[in-house]
Amino acid sequence: MAMDNTFEIRDLRVSVEGKEILKGVSLTIRKGEIHALMGPNGSGKSTLSMALMGHPLYSVTNGTALYKGLDVLGLPPDERARQGLFLAFQYPQTIPGLTVSSFLRMAVSARRGLLVRANGDARPDGPRRPGQDLLPVKEFLRELKEKMAALKLDSSFMSRHLNDGFSGGEKKRVEILQMALLNPEFAILDETDSGLDIDALKVVAEGVNRLTGPNMGVLLITHYQRLLDYIKPHVVHVLMDGRIVRTGGPELARELEAQGYEGFRPSADGGEATHATPA
Repeated sequence: MAMDNTFEIRDLRVSVEGKEILKGVSLTIRKGEIHALMGPNGSGKSTLSMALMGHPLYSVTNGTALYKGLDVLGLPPDERARQGLFLAFQYPQTIPGLTVSSFLRMAVSARRGLLVRANGDARPDGPRRPGQDLLPVKEFLRELKEKMAALKLDSSFMSRHLNDGFSGGEKKRVEILQMALLNPEFAILDETDSGLDIDALKVVAEGVNRLTGPNMGVLLITHYQRLLDYIKPHVVHVLMDGRIVRTGGPELARELEAQGYEGFRPSADGGEATHATPA
């Protein structure tokens, strides 16, 4: 059984519309570790992130994902988030009409156990008034402004609609802002560098580096070495055709950059390379 300081994914198989995408993925990420998952388009990287967070289109056909002694694959997505799992999307959704501050206040309130759960569980302190379950406005705004300043986000973002008209870099910074406020224990960052120019990449990477530490484990999904120039992983995994075919240290990403992915394709019998144990 997984200890509280590990996230153990074991023999995970996932299908989408009847087609198997992940074919037995196993990973163990400890708090304080940053693991980079690299692979070409179609290898299953985003499928892994979506399955771990409970997207209904991704059908888990085998395996477990143990966290705090629980198999989170049996939990609804909102409960996974409450337990401390976080996903930064490759393509963050636009929600016209919902301001950044309103969205974040609700998300933070839910993470801290203030909101009534979707199944209607009542709190023991009697009837509630509208907004009573949310984090107090002054307390929330104080935290929000502090985190926004660290990520170099202008205060005008608070009143803008979520991702509506945002540049790629702005969307990704808002994702990292959300992570900063939610304070997750394990974060999955799905191609956080996608669509960013070098200046935006540096800002986002700086934000991630501010948040990582001994109390957070990170699975960093990316195509390219360039993100790993700014966020240093402890372990690098190569995912090809739904399987992890190689695991090593940071030098593995540089090898990929130099040689490309073709030399990492699994053998005809589907065998995987032996996984290295991080120091």
